[in-house]
Amino acid sequence: MSPLEPALDLFLTHLRVERGLAHNSVEAYGSDLRRYLDHLERLGCTGWAQVGRGEIQAHLVELTERGLSPRSQARALSAIRTFHKLLATERLTPLDPSDEIDSPRPGRGLPSPLSPDECARLLLAPDPRSATGRRDRAMLELLYATGLRVSELVGLQLNDVDLESRVLVARGKGNKERLVPVGAPAAESVKAYLSGGARDRLLKGRRSRDLFVTALGGRMTRHGFAKLLDRCARKIGIRRRISPHKLRHSFATHLLAGGADLRAVQAMLGHADVATTQIYTLVETSQARRLYEKFHPRA
Repeated sequence: MSPLEPALDLFLTHLRVERGLAHNSVEAYGSDLRRYLDHLERLGCTGWAQVGRGEIQAHLVELTERGLSPRSQARALSAIRTFHKLLATERLTPLDPSDEIDSPRPGRGLPSPLSPDECARLLLAPDPRSATGRRDRAMLELLYATGLRVSELVGLQLNDVDLESRVLVARGKGNKERLVPVGAPAAESVKAYLSGGARDRLLKGRRSRDLFVTALGGRMTRHGFAKLLDRCARKIGIRRRISPHKLRHSFATHLLAGGADLRAVQAMLGHADVATTQIYTLVETSQARRLYEKFHPRA
């Protein structure tokens, strides 16, 4: 018997005896929770102190992959919440990890990043022989290298980027500042945009403190960047819609896939709560599971 199983037996007895639920209702709870316990056992959990918010969120991802509707997922989460509330009341677990998890919403899923190959081809799409091409490549390289929000990218000023130290200052939500490292290829692309005269040609003698400008002399806008990103995606044969945020998703997913520390990625993204960053670990888990089921002979 699993070391987690006695708690489930206690819970189902509580539903039947103390709450007086009908047989069918108890069976429904049992079905949802046995599936949950199976998931925890596969993760290697042998005690309730090991179960946190991440394990529950990973289970919700698993339910999505199995094709369960948001309504069925919400029912399963309700069962898990009721279960963990009893565990906390009975002091079988130190805390209730389910109380801050939102119910699944229709249409809400995991981020869908680009593949590393798609990112590499996308960054090469702009033509560096033109001023706009050099600017576009610098923006794409910098966004993928840093995971900035598009508002942070277009809001960069000249003195926000130190190309020698390869670090920039990003101003995020609530005007909070954070330092973000810049990769060598991105730094070289920004140097080519600045020292090669592309920015000056776009400004045509105008003065501006903004890093990325347009031929009209003003700052590049979020809408303008989205349009240039769409053009570059179509140029390399990507037909699905590529939003600027998808490059942020790709930055985080590829870093974590390469073994980056979760807290470091959280700091670079500017997430207040590490649980927000953990969604990208679930993307990796989801992709790994699909590959396993596709290629393993006994999946």
